[in-house]
Amino acid sequence: MGSSNGHHRLSTAGILITLGIIFGDIGTSPLYVMKAVIGEGNIIDAKTVLGGVSLVFWTLTIQTTIKYVFLVLRADNNGEGGIFSLYSLVKRRKRWLLIPALLGGSAMLAEGMITPPISVAAAIEGLAIKYPNIPTIPIIIIIISILFYIQRFGTATVGKSFGPMMLIWFSMLAALGISQAIYYPEVFKAVNPMYGIELLRQSPNFLYVLGAVFLCTTGAEALYADLGHCGRSNIRISWIFVKSSLILNYFGQAAWLLHHEGMKLDENPFYGIMPAWFLWPGIIIATFATIIASQSMISGSFTLASEAIRLGFLPKMTVKFPTHFKGQIYIPAVNTFLWLGCIAVVLYFKHSSEMEAAYGLSVVCTMLCSTILLSNFLVINRVKAALVWIFLTFYLVWEGGFFLANTLKFMEGGYITVMAATLLFSTMFLWVTAREIRRRYADEVKVEDYLDQLIMLSNDTEIPKYATNLVFLTTAKGPHKIEEKVVYSILQTQPKRADVYWFVHIETTDEPFTMEYDVNTIAPNDVYKVNFRLGFRVQQRMNLFMRRVVEDLVENEELTVYSRYHTITSKYPTGDFRFVLIQEFLSNENELPWKENIILSIYLTVKGWVSSPKNWFGLDSDSVDVEKAPLVLEPVKSVPLKRRNR
Repeated sequence: MGSSNGHHRLSTAGILITLGIIFGDIGTSPLYVMKAVIGEGNIIDAKTVLGGVSLVFWTLTIQTTIKYVFLVLRADNNGEGGIFSLYSLVKRRKRWLLIPALLGGSAMLAEGMITPPISVAAAIEGLAIKYPNIPTIPIIIIIISILFYIQRFGTATVGKSFGPMMLIWFSMLAALGISQAIYYPEVFKAVNPMYGIELLRQSPNFLYVLGAVFLCTTGAEALYADLGHCGRSNIRISWIFVKSSLILNYFGQAAWLLHHEGMKLDENPFYGIMPAWFLWPGIIIATFATIIASQSMISGSFTLASEAIRLGFLPKMTVKFPTHFKGQIYIPAVNTFLWLGCIAVVLYFKHSSEMEAAYGLSVVCTMLCSTILLSNFLVINRVKAALVWIFLTFYLVWEGGFFLANTLKFMEGGYITVMAATLLFSTMFLWVTAREIRRRYADEVKVEDYLDQLIMLSNDTEIPKYATNLVFLTTAKGPHKIEEKVVYSILQTQPKRADVYWFVHIETTDEPFTMEYDVNTIAPNDVYKVNFRLGFRVQQRMNLFMRRVVEDLVENEELTVYSRYHTITSKYPTGDFRFVLIQEFLSNENELPWKENIILSIYLTVKGWVSSPKNWFGLDSDSVDVEKAPLVLEPVKSVPLKRRNR
């Protein structure tokens, strides 16, 4: 969203909306963090409780407050956040920064398969306190399936209730925490970091403890990714309330655990601190909070995937805008991928305590990558080199410790998210590599070399008219250049007579909402090259955009369109439009190196599978023709074919 949006200004409404959109993931972590720190079935001891809650306090302070809320939120790309927005700000500094951007983005998308299951499962498992034999897995699957199903309709209406619901949730967290801590105020001595340091120094399982503690900050990266929805000021101010509520709840759980010192942990301390009469309301509120947390993660995944598509990291999948709410998008392929992943996670792990093993590894990977990118952002913004090195060294060591702790979870389930992230990274890396290969073997030609033939064809009345305005989408950036396949389509495949030929290039900018174009007149009233500069968050509606361009040119008397379709009453007669999209397939008439041949084959095959180009460019189906054309990049130079004697 642009900065003019009211949600970005610091206001009560803005803070309420921020509570609903931004803090769902990190706000539901009290459901499972302290249980994971102690370990289900382990004996509760004061050293682990106080050390664990001390580490939680300082992790929320150092990782979430200082790094993300204070530092990372400064790196906004015209109000937009997320690891790909951060990459857009620094990509010109070093080419290799592409790798941490792709790694971080892949890990973030993989996390989207774990957040809904672990959050919803942790809430629903509270029912087992009342009904020990209740089958929780079907309930979890139904809730998650409904959540993914409603994405296609948009969540603008439901979203209005998210803020008040999360206000109730955080208020409940604070109240429950206080209700326990007042009976054991000594628990607040754990604010002293020495309790955490002593636990790490003395505990033989300190890495397991560190891995569990890390779960308290897993929503920090999502907080940055959703920056564009609410604005920096609203996030920073509302974080004061959110962090206070979280801390009070964690210390309340710690007080309850100390009260049960020496006993075996067989109950989630989150539900343990609830009075018996409040258990049902608590479970209901927790369930709604986890649904909101899951919704935030899904919306963030759509945003992340959309940015990856615009930056050329992923295939051009169909992107839909289900509501008029700005910035809300829906990507069917990503929705299906995440839904299947979530269901698989639920069926494989069954319980939230088991899912904790798969959670965290992908998140800490994203955080390490954002640290590398942010340090480069600080250099670009002329922060003193010494300060940049202090920041980079500290957070690489700090997050490196969490990364090491989370690698212990690899065989316990961490490999699930690693496999998903590896698949996504491989896809992105292959896509970037294939596009570079494609650019290297550019088959561009000058329009002027074919201008006479185009004008002759346009005036040849013996050939049936194909369209008044014939539009070709081209990847050639030069104002006078197009691909050879476009010329082949017009003059050879089936001669296409039109009044005006339009060659359109779309450039995706690093800014989110740019909407600009320029026109190069190659032959007045006959041939034009149009270059659109569109932000990575702009929905591409080429039907509307091209009609607007033609109307502008007609109004400015730069173009006269004689259409057989327009009426006398039409103010700006633009005529009919026909869009031709050319889908390539790799020709056998190539002598490419075998690696490049494999990469391009996969690239073109997946490109053909994933999405219809007309959906991507927002084109009406009745005005689009899709042609297939062989891609010949490196023609076979010699054919050892001999004629036999007659």
